[in-house]
Amino acid sequence: MSQQLPDVQADSPDVSVGLNRVGVTGVEKLVKLGQTDDRPIVLMAEFEVFVDLPSWRKGADMSRNMEVVDETLEAAVAQEVHRVEDVCGDAAERLIDKHEYTTKAEVQMEAEYVTRERTPESDRPTQSTADIIASATATEDGTHEEIGARVTGMTVCPCSQGMSTSRARETLRGLDVEDEVIDEFLEEVPQPGHSQRGHATLTVESEGAPEADLNDIIRVARDSMSARIYNLAKRPDEDHMTYESHKDAKFVEDCVRAMAEGVVEEFPDLPDDAIVTMKQSNDESIHQHNAHAERVAEYETLKAEVNGDD
Repeated sequence: MSQQLPDVQADSPDVSVGLNRVGVTGVEKLVKLGQTDDRPIVLMAEFEVFVDLPSWRKGADMSRNMEVVDETLEAAVAQEVHRVEDVCGDAAERLIDKHEYTTKAEVQMEAEYVTRERTPESDRPTQSTADIIASATATEDGTHEEIGARVTGMTVCPCSQGMSTSRARETLRGLDVEDEVIDEFLEEVPQPGHSQRGHATLTVESEGAPEADLNDIIRVARDSMSARIYNLAKRPDEDHMTYESHKDAKFVEDCVRAMAEGVVEEFPDLPDDAIVTMKQSNDESIHQHNAHAERVAEYETLKAEVNGDD
């Protein structure tokens, strides 16, 4: 006769304090992401899974959480999914169903995503990487899902560039070059400014699946910086990136505003209450500190600001 093991997690805690998030982190699973005209992409994804815990319960059922994650993600691998955020939503809803004591479940996922493209001047095939960010929060009132990405690019400081431009103008004047010629030259040849490696993060959250395609999100985030960067770069490509970045110098704040503009242009069908999160961090090249800016806003508010309606 087998002995029944005690359910210690169901006991009352010594201190009756509820907890917002209890769960597991660092869970690695394969997720198969389907594409319309190509082979599916297999992602090695890392998950975090949480439920809230009432004050009267000692612990969450960690083994049950893992069972739900395994069931959901194994099913996702067996059949292709077209939205990674739906994997998170499915898991969060299963957590609510499996845990009678919880009122909220959260599932977060990150994975490295590879996109294929061509270099800007030498036209050679290359690959770029982006970090997918997906999550879902399920309650009795419904499920909110989030999809987004974190990408790397290049920025140039307008302030530093402005000082270089002033120096070039005075030097050319000292060589008796006419002001009209100087203006034409400086318009055609952007002057030096200290460059930075920029990190743009863009996510969209709404009830149900956001009406925002992952590849479009990645493109908006990459285009918000001074220039894209490429893993493969021949000398003409390096010249292209250097020229384009200095031609479009941006402060860290400018990058976030460019993301906002890109979101409104690219995703006109987002619901007004969708939450858009935009972050930009630049690794400074001439300082030991880094620059950071961000904005979180409902789509309706963001759209009004971009369109100048407020």
